[in-house]
Amino acid sequence: MVHLGQDLRQGWRGLIKSPGFTIAAILVMALGIGANSAIFSVVSNVLMRPLPFHEPDKVVQIWHIPPPKSFPGMTRFSVSPANFFDWKRMNHVFTDMAIFGGTRLTLAGDQPQSLNGSAVSSNFFSLLGTQPMLGRGFTSEEEQQGRDNVLILSHKLWRERFGADPKVLGQQLPINGTNYTVIGVMGPNFSMPTFAEVWTPLAMDDNEKATRGIHDYAVVARLRPDATIQKANAELATISQTLANEYPADDKDWGAFASPIQEELVGDVRPALLTLLGAVVFILLIACANVANLLLARTLARRHEVAIRVALGASRARLLQQILTESVLVAVLGGLLGLVVAKFGLTLILGFLADALPRAAEIRMDAPVLVFTFVVSILTGIIAGLFPALRFANKDASEGLKEGVGRAGTEAGGSKTRSALVVVEVALSLLLLVGAGLMIRTLYKLQHMEFGFTPQNTLTMRLRFAENAYSAKPAYDAAISQMLNDVKRIPGAQEAGMINSLPLTGGSHQPIQPEGHPVVQMSEQLEVAVRATTQGYFKAIGIPLIKGRDLSTSDTNDRPAAIVISQGLAQKLWPNEEPRGKHITLTFMPDRGPREVVGVVGDVKQDSITAEVPDPSVYVPLGQDDFPKGSKWSPRGLSLVVRTTTPKPTDIAPSVMAAVHQVDSKVPILFVMSMDGLIGEVLQGQRMNMTMLVAFAALALTLATIGIYSVLAYSVRRRVREIGIRLALGAQIRDILRLIVVQGMKPVVIGVVIGLGLSLALGRAVASMVYGISTTDVTSMLGGAILLLVVSVLASLIPAMRATHVHPVEVLRQE
Repeated sequence: MVHLGQDLRQGWRGLIKSPGFTIAAILVMALGIGANSAIFSVVSNVLMRPLPFHEPDKVVQIWHIPPPKSFPGMTRFSVSPANFFDWKRMNHVFTDMAIFGGTRLTLAGDQPQSLNGSAVSSNFFSLLGTQPMLGRGFTSEEEQQGRDNVLILSHKLWRERFGADPKVLGQQLPINGTNYTVIGVMGPNFSMPTFAEVWTPLAMDDNEKATRGIHDYAVVARLRPDATIQKANAELATISQTLANEYPADDKDWGAFASPIQEELVGDVRPALLTLLGAVVFILLIACANVANLLLARTLARRHEVAIRVALGASRARLLQQILTESVLVAVLGGLLGLVVAKFGLTLILGFLADALPRAAEIRMDAPVLVFTFVVSILTGIIAGLFPALRFANKDASEGLKEGVGRAGTEAGGSKTRSALVVVEVALSLLLLVGAGLMIRTLYKLQHMEFGFTPQNTLTMRLRFAENAYSAKPAYDAAISQMLNDVKRIPGAQEAGMINSLPLTGGSHQPIQPEGHPVVQMSEQLEVAVRATTQGYFKAIGIPLIKGRDLSTSDTNDRPAAIVISQGLAQKLWPNEEPRGKHITLTFMPDRGPREVVGVVGDVKQDSITAEVPDPSVYVPLGQDDFPKGSKWSPRGLSLVVRTTTPKPTDIAPSVMAAVHQVDSKVPILFVMSMDGLIGEVLQGQRMNMTMLVAFAALALTLATIGIYSVLAYSVRRRVREIGIRLALGAQIRDILRLIVVQGMKPVVIGVVIGLGLSLALGRAVASMVYGISTTDVTSMLGGAILLLVVSVLASLIPAMRATHVHPVEVLRQE
C-alpha cells in the first residue's frame, strides 16, 4: 500500500494514453454497476427499509383461515367484526388490536371526485405508532355513529387536491351529502392500507359489532415485547377452536393466523424483485468478464514492459498491486457514470412500473444506494483485474524478454484465459435469455387463455355511487335502467349491462344452500362468487348463455326471486340433472328465500387470472339484490360494460359518460378503459417481470457480443503474420473465415452447453412467476440458445472479414 499513490498516478496516465480502452471499459462497467444500483434502489426501499411504524417487526396482520371444504385452495380470508372483538378480548399476546375496512366516499363539486377511503378504529394510528403530520388522529368518541363525520387526508391527496395548504385543517368537505371536517394530514410515507386516500372513523352499532358471518374487514395487531409470531398463532388457533365450539353455525372450521406486516405489504413482489436482483448480478459478472478481457489484452500488449520491470527487481506483489489499482480505478470511474445510468434507469422503472410496486413513493437513490455503488465498484474492479493480474504477476520474466516487442507469439495461456471468460459471459447471458423467454411465454399464455368472456370490443367504466345518493332502492333501480337504455342508443353501442364486480377483479363470496342437498351449518356450506347484474350484462361482456334465460328488468322485488348460475356450479350441484327450476338460498340473504335457477351461463374466472379452474358463480338480478341481514341498504358501486361495434371501444367513452351524467350528474366515473386494458392491468406484475428481464437479457447479450468481438479482434491482430503466411501459401478466403469463426465459436458453444445446464436449475428461482408452461420450457431454452449462437456468429464475422484483408506481401516484407 506504500506505492498506492504512485500506482494511481501511473494508472491514470495509462488510461489517458489509451482512450479507446478507457472509454470501452468505463462504459461496460457503468452499464453493469448502474443496472445493479437501480435495482438495488428498488429492493432496498421496498424490501429492506423499515416501515414508517414504531417497531414495525412487532406489527402483524391477522387473517381468518377459511374452511377447506367451502373454500378449496384459499388460505386466508377477511375478518368478521364479532370475531375481531372476541380476539381482542380473549388474547394474551397482543398489546392492542385495530380493525379497518374500505369505504366509498364522493367529494361533491362541479366534477364529483370519488375517493378511496378506509374506515379505521380510533386506535389504528396509535397501534402502528404513527400520527398525522398535521392535525390529530381519531378519538374513541368519533367511533359513534353521528359523530364520525371527520377525516384525515393522505399526503398525496393533500398535495394534489389542496395544494399542500396547511389551512386545510378544519375545512368542511361535502362528502356523501354530509359535511366532513378535515382533522389531519398523514406523512408522505404512510400508506396503510395502500389504496387509502382518506381515513374516517369506523363507526359500528351493536348489531354490526355482533355480526359474525360477514367477513369484510382487516385486522392489525401489535405483539407484546415477549411474544413471537409462533406464540401468537398458537393462541389464535386456541381462540378459534373456542369460538367454533361456541358459535358452530358461523365459526366451525374457521381458523386464524398472524403474518408480519412487512410480508403483507411487500410479500407479493419479493420473489420477482429478488429474481431481478439476481439478474443484475449476472449482468455485473458479465461486465467483469468483459473488462477482464480488455485488461488482459491491454496487459498482453505491455508484457515486454512487465518483463523488464520483473528483471529489474519488481516483485510479483508490486505488479499485482499496480494492475489491480488500474482495474479498480476503471471500476470507480465506471461506478460514477453508473450512478447516472442508475438514476436514468430508476426513472424509467418508476415511470412504467410504479403501479406494480408497493411503497413506490419511498423509492429513491439514498445513502445506502451510494454506499452500495461504491462497494460494488471496488469489488468489481478487483474481480475484473484479478485474472490479468495473476496471469502476469506469475509470468517468467525471461519469456517476456525473449518475445520482444514485434515478434510476439500467440500467447496461448492468455488466449485460454480470454476464451474462459467468454464461456462465462455466454453462460450467464443464456441464463438471462432463458429467463426472459419464460416471462414472455408466461405473459403470452395469460393474455391468450380462456377467461370465460370475450374481452374484445368491450368498454368498461366504474360508477361509484355515494352511500346516500338515493334514498330508496326503486329510485336507484330506475336510474340504472334509464342509464342502460340511453347508452344502448349511442351510435357504436351494441349492448350494455352492469355488474357489481367485473371478472378477474375479485368480489363477494357467500355460502349457499342448494335444493336437494342436506341442510348444513353455514361454516360447512359451499362458498360461491355472488354477483349482482342487470339484463344485457352477459351479452355485453360475451359470457355465453348455455340454457334458460337471461336476467330481466322484470325481475323485481314483487316477482319470484330468480338466479342464474355458472355451468361448473350446475354440474357440481346437480350432475346429470336439469338445473333449471331448482332453487338456491343465499345464506347471507335469507329474507329473499329460495331463488329459482332460470338460466345457466359459461364459467368465468372471477378472482384470479391464474386460477386453475373458473370460480363457481351465481348471478342475482340487481332489481332483487338484497344486502346481508343486519346491513342497511345503500347504492352499490357498479361497473358499466358496453359491447361496441367500433374497433377501439374507448372512442365512444365520452358519449357513454355523457349519457350516464344525463341521468345522474353527481356520480363519479372511474377506470374508463377497454376490457383488454383491464386485463393488461391485471397482468401488470407479470408484465413488470417480463419487461425487466427482457431489458437485462438484451443488455447481457450486448455485453456478451462485445466480449466475443473484442477477443476475436485481438486474436486477429495477434495472428496477422500467421494469416499472411497462410494466404501466401495458397489458403482461400473461405478458409481464413472458417478459421476465425470456428475459433470464436468454440467458447460460445461451450458456454451455451453450460448455460443450458444452469437453466435447468433456474426453474426453482422463477417457479412462482411462471404460468402455463414448464420452468424447463424447451422453446425458451432453444430460443435463447439459437439467438445467442446467431449473434455470436455475427460478432465473429466482423474480425474474420477484417482478417481476409491482410496483404501477404506486406506481412512478409516486415520479416
